[in-house]
Amino acid sequence: MSKISKRPTILMPSAEEDKAITAAARSDPDAQPLTPKQLKAMVPSRALRGRPKSENKKLLVSVRYSPEVVEYFKSTGDGWQSRMDSVLRNYVTRHSRGA
Repeated sequence: MSKISKRPTILMPSAEEDKAITAAARSDPDAQPLTPKQLKAMVPSRALRGRPKSENKKLLVSVRYSPEVVEYFKSTGDGWQSRMDSVLRNYVTRHSRGA
């Protein structure tokens, strides 16, 4: 190890060693290189995390409701905000038909 750095030095293989390593890897049937089609299909793992993106994006807004309205919807259990959204969407649908 270096006296300056506590990290071990990295020794790179020579060209001959690199060829031998590559040949050994290619001869292993369980470690074959990816095809261009497989490489193209790969996506970053961060793109796979979380919930899938919705086509119907919702807007984040700040709204004030009567306490009894909020208490009622909260008393219906988990998903109360989605139920509240559904009620409001139904209202909009019914009232925008005649417009």
